Amino acid sequence: MDCRAVAVFLVGVHLSFILGYEGSGYWSYGDDEDSYARRYKGTPWCAPIKVKHGYVSCRSPRGEHYLNVMGARCTIRCKKGYEMHGSSEVLCMASKRWSGSYACREIRCPKLDMPANGGYKCSDGSYFNSRCEFFCSPGYTLKGERFVTCLSSKTWSGGQSTCVDIEPPKIKCPSIRDKTADPGKLTVRVTWDTPEGKDTADGILTDVILKGNPPGTRFTEGDHKMSYTVYDRAGNKASCKFSVRVRVRRCGPLTPPENGYMKCDSDTDNYGATCMFSCMGGFELQGSSARVCQSGLTWAGAETTCLPMNINVGVRSAAALLDQFYEKRRVLIVSAPTAANHYYRFQMDNLQHSQCGLDLRHITVIELVGTYSAQIGRIRHRIIPPALALQLRLLLQISQSSYNMVLLDKQGVDKMRYTFPITAAELFTTIDTFPLRKDEMLLQQQAGQSCQS
Repeated sequence: MDCRAVAVFLVGVHLSFILGYEGSGYWSYGDDEDSYARRYKGTPWCAPIKVKHGYVSCRSPRGEHYLNVMGARCTIRCKKGYEMHGSSEVLCMASKRWSGSYACREIRCPKLDMPANGGYKCSDGSYFNSRCEFFCSPGYTLKGERFVTCLSSKTWSGGQSTCVDIEPPKIKCPSIRDKTADPGKLTVRVTWDTPEGKDTADGILTDVILKGNPPGTRFTEGDHKMSYTVYDRAGNKASCKFSVRVRVRRCGPLTPPENGYMKCDSDTDNYGATCMFSCMGGFELQGSSARVCQSGLTWAGAETTCLPMNINVGVRSAAALLDQFYEKRRVLIVSAPTAANHYYRFQMDNLQHSQCGLDLRHITVIELVGTYSAQIGRIRHRIIPPALALQLRLLLQISQSSYNMVLLDKQGVDKMRYTFPITAAELFTTIDTFPLRKDEMLLQQQAGQSCQS
């Protein structure tokens, strides 16, 4: 384009701006409404309407090319499965905004009630065309529709389904072998655990009914037919049967060993009875610690005796010395730098007057007196060599320069330490709180053993 053509084009643009003409997009300024309408006639004004999941049908006031000019009116419709939220018809206003809001949202049915003892799963939640399947927990049967679908009417295609219990519970009776009657009798006390029936639905049983003698009853010789019946909460029931056969057999009676205890279960000497043996403090068990009455009517194991403990002070180590007391005796170690130590003298005098209480509680006293290399030890009248006494102090970390007392339980555990003397009563009170000691006291009480100290 030459210079003359450019000049002519610029002049035309300038005149168009000043004068204006229809279709140019430019208008001359004026103050009246006609001028305002002419100015924006046919010009896109509001934002184009876009509706997700819907359709838009618009018409302009004068048939303009653009459907979003001022004054244009649009009708909105939603696709199947969706519903209108907001205005279904909007108008493009002078504010460049549409007269209302609009949206197509998916149709949603009411949330299904969860059936008791069951549930459901859906392909698309509660939305339109979602298909839901009901199911029940084990032991329950579905009553009603298995499948329902969300319709465009915001309702489900079927009613609410439920889960009902129609299966009977399960029960297994005890398996009881032949029983041996008490010696000299035709009866025996028979016990068993009441069977725990199982409901395949909610696991709850309302009644367990026994037909026959209850457990713990003395049964006569012969066969006894029994049965259990259980009911669940829905009224379903199940039954099982079992029998008890009684025979009479026994072994010869046993007696407790001298200086020991015997404790038997059942009827003391009937077939299957077990007798447990233990010895008093200061004695060791020889033979069998338990004997059972066998089917051949003889007692299993060897005869039981209780012999005095023989403490070997000639061992090479302190650990070997203490191992001799393991699970048999408690050990009380009294240590002092000299025999003249007033703590030591008070303690030993107090313990010597309480020997009965010491024996009743299975306590052996070990004395360690003196300092290296003149130290010595003793267990009653048995002398512990100086080297072994030193090892014992080193093993238990006992000072040789001051008074100390250490209490070990039957497992060799360091239970208490004292740096001053205590009375025998205080010592016994502490020991009597040990769990193993409580079992010992029960046996001693049954055997009639007691002590005034």
